[in-house]
Amino acid sequence: MKKILWELLAGTKGGMNRARIISILRGRPYNANQLAEKLSLNYKTIKYHIEVLEKNDVVTSTKGYGALYFLSDRMEENFSIFMHILANFGDFDAEIYYMDDKIIEKVPVELVH
Repeated sequence: MKKILWELLAGTKGGMNRARIISILRGRPYNANQLAEKLSLNYKTIKYHIEVLEKNDVVTSTKGYGALYFLSDRMEENFSIFMHILANFGDFDAEIYYMDDKIIEKVPVELVH
């Protein structure tokens, strides 16, 4: 799983979007429309990354219209590897901070009082 996650997150241009999808699915399941809205990404972009994550057994889904996406059991078991990769890979487009197993994206300075 470690090699797969390194390749999916650090080895490709879409790694940050995949990391964001993984992190949000840790909290609860979402369908593709909800993910697109929550992450401010195009629906087709979400569908593409979900396909890649499903193909690599990182994400699993229900079937049919409005399918919900979940982290796979394998991903849940290896979530610490995901956190380790994020902590040790500094070339992501945006910074991600973590506390225990919670991921927090960087808050813009103008929003901090």
